[in-house]
Amino acid sequence: MKKFVLNVLVLALLSMSYGFAQSNLLNAKVPQEVGQVNEQQIEADNANPIEYGFVDDRDVLWSKTIWEIIDLDERINFPYYYPTKNNGYLSNNRQSLFRLLMDNIQEGNITEVYATDYFNEKLTYEDLKPILEYSVLTEDGRRKSNSGEEVSQDDYDTYIIDSFKVTQYFVKGTWYFNKRLGEMKYRLLGIAPGAPDVSTLADSSSEKVIIPLFWVWFPDARETLNKHKVFNPRNSSQPITFDMMLNSRRFNGTIYKEENVYEDREVKEYIYEDALRQLLESERIKSVIRDFEQDMWNN
Repeated sequence: MKKFVLNVLVLALLSMSYGFAQSNLLNAKVPQEVGQVNEQQIEADNANPIEYGFVDDRDVLWSKTIWEIIDLDERINFPYYYPTKNNGYLSNNRQSLFRLLMDNIQEGNITEVYATDYFNEKLTYEDLKPILEYSVLTEDGRRKSNSGEEVSQDDYDTYIIDSFKVTQYFVKGTWYFNKRLGEMKYRLLGIAPGAPDVSTLADSSSEKVIIPLFWVWFPDARETLNKHKVFNPRNSSQPITFDMMLNSRRFNGTIYKEENVYEDREVKEYIYEDALRQLLESERIKSVIRDFEQDMWNN
């Protein structure tokens, strides 16, 4: 029986390699042939995201919505940050999460984009331009403007939020206990890239506070995220999709807010200027969620 299970696992890994490895790399006679796939490979790699099962509201015994910060300075979160440059030297399949979101918002593949984490103010790609790009007159441009001379585009300094400047992600999700299945589950609801306000980039002396740029309703982005792979540093022939990474919570996040009676106030709003106590409060909230499932079977 163990030998049979082992053989099944080996076959599964081989099939994953077939679908996920850089196509035709070992058979290419010239670099241009790398990435070329046949119809069978396209069909094998065209997997849809795993569907969420229907959850009846009556089956939810307990739930708590939380907001977390994913710090991209942490090594475990690097796959969401790199590559920060689109210079043509890396495969087209290698994209940062921010570049992936922006490209597909522009192409219309992701449409559920909002200004807040309560998803009540919808944004278009055109609405995002002032959030991601800021232009200010240079010294020469101001002199021309004051003297009445015509100002051209060259007289502006333009600041753009790109993958390099997105150093955090904000995620919103709900933990719930499904009494029909008898287990705790997590459902990711929204994700937002975090970067400094683009208007502060022109002032090098100003404090750069990381803010959510916009919020994406995660279920709407799943199909797109499932088509793009995350680089696996341990085995480059076995990448997984962004959708699988986020749904399986393969990231390290710090809770900065939970739903509460105080208008969902953030931790920093009731614990002032004490990073250690704020971190301990985040761990306390996490323990409440973790202990609920354990207490279900201990009582």
